[in-house]
Amino acid sequence: MTETWDPFGTLRDALWIGGAQWAGKSTVARILARRHGITAYHYDYHDARAHNDRRIASGQSLPGSPDDLWVHASPQDMAASTLAGFPARFEWALDDLRALVSGRPILAEGWGLRPELVAPLIDSPRRMVVMVPTPEFREHQVRVLPRAGAIGAEVSDPARGQRNRLERDRLVAEDAVRNAHALGIRVIEIDGTRDAEAVADLVTDHFSPYLG
Repeated sequence: MTETWDPFGTLRDALWIGGAQWAGKSTVARILARRHGITAYHYDYHDARAHNDRRIASGQSLPGSPDDLWVHASPQDMAASTLAGFPARFEWALDDLRALVSGRPILAEGWGLRPELVAPLIDSPRRMVVMVPTPEFREHQVRVLPRAGAIGAEVSDPARGQRNRLERDRLVAEDAVRNAHALGIRVIEIDGTRDAEAVADLVTDHFSPYLG
């Protein structure tokens, strides 16, 4: 473990669900929160709101127009840019978590909670799990989830922008899996054969030393 400022011990006791987009991380976190009376922290919710305010206040701007972001950039460049931005965004998430105090572990979930960023904070790999969809399940999610089926911006070529986005997401997911394996952190592959409650059972078992 790396020493980091943790005034109330929240980070020390936290549980973490990282991984890829469209793997059901938020759903599983909500199920565990209700089952076990713990607090779930949704990274994406804060990242799209308060973290964006911090980004603006710090003078950071998005690099170019929506077309520059989604249409003209290659998926490889998009993935590299996303990965390069995660460390700063992770620090903002840690600030959010430091403000929470609970007699139970806080469960933090989100794709920006990367294995290589979380690993220095935890005393055991059992405190984290990485969830990733199979290619087939990712395609299923794109078909059935409106927010997965289109990018949330007006661009000149929506089809190309969506293809770029999906390939970027695949590359970012591969990076999470690669780092998790290197760090001894469990990866759960989501293929749609288990419903959310059954996946939550797997995650509950993984976190069982801390949920008693």
